[in-house]
Amino acid sequence: QVQLVESGGGLVQAGDSLRLVCTASGRTFSSYTMGWFRQAPGKEREFVAAISWSGGITYYDNSVKGRFTISRVNAKNTGYLQMDSLKPEDTGVYYCAAGPLGCSGNGCSRLPFEYDYWGQGTQVTVSS
Repeated sequence: QVQLVESGGGLVQAGDSLRLVCTASGRTFSSYTMGWFRQAPGKEREFVAAISWSGGITYYDNSVKGRFTISRVNAKNTGYLQMDSLKPEDTGVYYCAAGPLGCSGNGCSRLPFEYDYWGQGTQVTVSS
């Protein structure tokens, strides 16, 4: 079992930045691919970014590429999502997830069902 807890969400204005933190406990977090997903009201959960277990491969949805940066520090059992140049359409509940599938040169899994462990989510609201 891996327990994940997100923090760092909040209410910001368009153009601002936020850094989300995912703190893991339980089984070895460092052996899992870590992903960030988000869900807006009335919409399905969607992929945002993912990072391989070593941190050597990162993968982003086109909607956030160039604005968001995913990273991890395995020694601290912690993952991060730095979000810059935020837009109102980035509003939603952001979830951290961990899954066993590795990443490759083609990227990491974008599918929620391929991630086994999830946090409770943190709200991000971007006003225009």
